[in-house]
Amino acid sequence: MKKTSRRPPPDPLPDRERRGRAFDALVQNGAVATRTKQRNLGRLSEIAQVAVRHGFGYFIEKHKLTDLLPFGQRGQVVPSAANQRGVHLREMLDELGPTFVKFGQVLSTRPDIVPPDIIAELRALQDDVRPFPFEQVEQVVETELGLSLERAFSSFDRTPIAAASIGQVHRATLPNGKRVAVKVQRPGAPRQIEADLALLYQAARIAKERIRALDFIDARALVDEFGRSIRSELDYRSEGRNADRFRRHWAGDPHVEIPHVYWSYTRARVLTLEFLEGTQVADVDTQSYTLEERRRLAYRMAETWMTMIFRHGFFHGDPHPANILVLPGDRIGLVDFGQVGKLSDDDISKLTRLFIEAASENVDNLPRRLADLGVTYPKEKEEEFRTRLRELYYKYYGATLAEIDPVQVIREAFQLIYAMNLQLPTRFVLLDKAIATLGSVGIELYEDFNVFEVAKPYARSLVRDRLTPRSLAREGRRELAKLAFVASEFPHQLHDVMEELRDGQIEVGFVHKGLDAFMVRLDAALNRLVIALVVVGGLIGSSLIGIFAEQGPQILGVNILSFIGFLLSGLLGVWLLLGVVRSGRL
Repeated sequence: MKKTSRRPPPDPLPDRERRGRAFDALVQNGAVATRTKQRNLGRLSEIAQVAVRHGFGYFIEKHKLTDLLPFGQRGQVVPSAANQRGVHLREMLDELGPTFVKFGQVLSTRPDIVPPDIIAELRALQDDVRPFPFEQVEQVVETELGLSLERAFSSFDRTPIAAASIGQVHRATLPNGKRVAVKVQRPGAPRQIEADLALLYQAARIAKERIRALDFIDARALVDEFGRSIRSELDYRSEGRNADRFRRHWAGDPHVEIPHVYWSYTRARVLTLEFLEGTQVADVDTQSYTLEERRRLAYRMAETWMTMIFRHGFFHGDPHPANILVLPGDRIGLVDFGQVGKLSDDDISKLTRLFIEAASENVDNLPRRLADLGVTYPKEKEEEFRTRLRELYYKYYGATLAEIDPVQVIREAFQLIYAMNLQLPTRFVLLDKAIATLGSVGIELYEDFNVFEVAKPYARSLVRDRLTPRSLAREGRRELAKLAFVASEFPHQLHDVMEELRDGQIEVGFVHKGLDAFMVRLDAALNRLVIALVVVGGLIGSSLIGIFAEQGPQILGVNILSFIGFLLSGLLGVWLLLGVVRSGRL
């Protein structure tokens, strides 16, 4: 049988009508974009007003941002003192809403760009918001699971046990009788987050263009980092996979409990976990525990995180008191696996070398070990960095563990990082945040708690493990494979360079130092030269007009055009002379 091709049906819309509709759509999209921009400007104005209310009027005034305020309030900005700025910023972010609270939490992990006093306050931010109605919970669950709430669960509590910016948690029971915790995403959360991110990008642009004091910060990159972090939390399946990995790592451990993930009841906006019967550390009544019980609990938590860091290379990134449960039988349980940190074998090896150098009092080698970890600092400040690091080291070296306040040590380390403008890899910043938070929680339970006392045995045992013949042989094979790869790639790379050289594609770049000021002076000199030439040209031209023009109106016996030329040239000449005199380079 002969195949016949079917012609597409004729377009029912004439060309003119189709073009008209396309034009209408374009106009509508432009109008939507304009309205979005106007809304963002209105929201920026609202943020500026909140900032003034929380004592940041001095910042608005100093950086000439008063145009963001309503016209009637621009003259009412009263500059206030910059003290207690961390407290004021935390309260401001709390008022602005959940996305800004999370942004503050991200800022609290960046000691390379945020001063230590502000970090201390931002770490107290809690992602705690008003729950959304149960009717919306029911709608999200039924849409995601494709089942009615009554069919999916034999019971489902209407009141949430926890609520946050992205979702909230409800207690429920599966048809098989298992008690579970169901995490449901807030309706419209992705849309609200994208709107807030657009606003933060606009604020970042304003900061880059108008706030010179923030030139050392890449504000857009900071918002990018926050965007990646918060978007990753929108897919609950990712959190479920993290929980599964933790559960595999801790399988069989008698002291740590990780909830089971019920994947049949888990989707992108719904996460169903085994319900752990316990008490949040935040709700623990320390008076009902003996001193030894509190000590054991604090050190159990520290040992758990040290095992994650030094053994598993995969650690819980947010160990605040609401995410750690005290379970019966001297056990702890972990929940909320949205923020996790990952360390490679190479990272753990470098951390171990850093610890060995510190324990051996080889302070001069610490900058090199930090550089191995990816910590960067200006080369011209290397000696200053080594000196300040030595001062910090010997301030605490030799002191008993009970005398050392881990939080104070970390705070002073942050001051060093901020003062030296060190650049920290993100994975180690999250590690630092986890240890600092854990230290704070541990001290609240047991005042003599010291997280470094727990870290020491793990680092020592890790050193022993890595010095065994099997580990050394494995490390040797790995290094040999790297060298073999480099050797095999070298001829190809050399060939590529020679080809680029032959084709004239090799470019040589250079970095100049100290030329900026010279270029500014040269630019000013050239501008003055151009003005001088214009003055001379004006005088010569006016003189020629005065000599050869025999007709036309005159002023003081001089042709009017010639008179205007002399006047403008004279004014430019006086302006040029004043500029030279003011510069002090006459």
